[in-house]
Amino acid sequence: QLRLVESGGGLVQPGGSLRLSCTASGVTLDWYVVGWFRQAPGKEREGVSCTRISDGVTNYADSVKGRFTLSRDNAKITVYLEMNSLKPDDTGAYYCAAMRRHLTDPARMCLGQAPIETWGQGTQVTVSS
Repeated sequence: QLRLVESGGGLVQPGGSLRLSCTASGVTLDWYVVGWFRQAPGKEREGVSCTRISDGVTNYADSVKGRFTLSRDNAKITVYLEMNSLKPDDTGAYYCAAMRRHLTDPARMCLGQAPIETWGQGTQVTVSS
C-alpha cells in the first residue's frame, strides 16, 4: 500500500524559495504518476506539477512555469518541488498525490481529470512579508 508524506513547508518572504519533499513508503514510485497540488482558503484545488516517474515527463501549471521545478531522487522514492521567486499567491496547503501510471498521464492528473488514488497529508506554504 503506497503512502505519501510531505515535508518542507513553512513561512517565506516574497521572492524567497522553499523545497518540498514527498516521500513514498510501501512501494517505489516507478509505476506511478506523482503530482503536487495546492489549495488556498476559498479557492479550488490546483494542480501545480505532475510527473510520470518512469520517463520523467512533467507538466507544470502556467502560474508556476519558470519558477517551480519538480524532480525525483534516483531511488524513485522521493519527489521534490523546488519553488523559487515565491509570491503571496503561492500561499496554500500543498499536497502530494499519486496514481498508477496506466490510469492517467501528467497533464490529465494535474488538470484533475482522473480521481486521485493516494494523497499525502499536506504541508502549509505561506508567502508573506
